Amino acid sequence: MKIIVLVKEVPDTYGDRKLSLETGLADRAASETVLDEIGERALEVALSHADKDADTEVIVMSMAPEGAAATVRKGLAMGAARAVHVADELLVGADLGLTAQVLAAAIQRTGFDLVITGNLSTDGSGGVLPAMIAELLAAPHASALTSVQITGDGVTGERATDDGTQQVQTALPAVISITERMPDARFPNFKGIMAAKKKPFETLTLADLAIEADDPAYSRSIVISIAEKPARTAGVKIVDEGDAGEQLAEFLAQNRLV
Repeated sequence: MKIIVLVKEVPDTYGDRKLSLETGLADRAASETVLDEIGERALEVALSHADKDADTEVIVMSMAPEGAAATVRKGLAMGAARAVHVADELLVGADLGLTAQVLAAAIQRTGFDLVITGNLSTDGSGGVLPAMIAELLAAPHASALTSVQITGDGVTGERATDDGTQQVQTALPAVISITERMPDARFPNFKGIMAAKKKPFETLTLADLAIEADDPAYSRSIVISIAEKPARTAGVKIVDEGDAGEQLAEFLAQNRLV
């Protein structure tokens, strides 16, 4: 079985996260960058299955700047067999549509039985990429799973809902997304870190995937304006001098809260 796990380099959630006021893009220099935790959990799902099935090949895949190679290699240190890194300067600022097109093309080029990804990243928090990729691959999509069982011909799992729990099942090939309820990922050990240096690491460009980033068919959104969030101001203080109720009602009405 060939399992592809989509991972992403993101700004550390414990650091500052800012947008460039010139480009509207994430300022990656504002904080340290790390492998997204939800991606690590997705990789743990694949590696746990590979631990029980020696015929399983786990591949980490990412679309990220060229400088993110070291972060992607962490997936190899954790236990993945090889990595595919899509890096191209023309992808700077890619929207979700172009990102889905690129990743789907890379997945098709690599070949897959199962694609595992997190339900949403901690930076963009779009939450739609797994479904978009599944659509482009013409594969079934089991979303937001809180438990996963992989067999030779299918995947079963559970999805939490407002009314309880759903049992989900799909045949392979398929795309699944998992939530933060899945177990924490394993830590790379020294042996894994050293072994990662010798594992296959393929770097692809848009030319390799036969995609033109400036083709209108791929680009669907642009940033037209951006402004820094204004500083917080002091709130309205209401002193009860017998008319506090009236002041409160007026405040709510002025702010269209009633």
